[in-house]
Amino acid sequence: MAGLGVDMVRMVRRNKLVGFWAAEKLALAGENAKTYSDGLAMAAMDAERSNILVIIRRDFDAAGVILSDEDILAVMNVCWLEAGKQTKGADGSDAALVHIARHLMQRS
Repeated sequence: MAGLGVDMVRMVRRNKLVGFWAAEKLALAGENAKTYSDGLAMAAMDAERSNILVIIRRDFDAAGVILSDEDILAVMNVCWLEAGKQTKGADGSDAALVHIARHLMQRS
């Protein structure tokens, strides 16, 4: 992922981790799970598709997977922290800011 900023690399990694989690919930396995996860990872690079919560919510609703947006966001936050551990030059301190910002947006 040379040439990408630390934040973008971290976002791609986070999306990939979330993608594998979501794929499991959608009963996808093997190559299908990898393809789903790769699609969410690539969404980080496309401004029009970067809101993976919307993508996952749509896919879960279509498949009858019952999880709240809060549950999905919690997994996304855990994956953000994990992606930070895997990304050289990143730290986990901004995960708290992301979490706080999401809660403030939900209240407005």
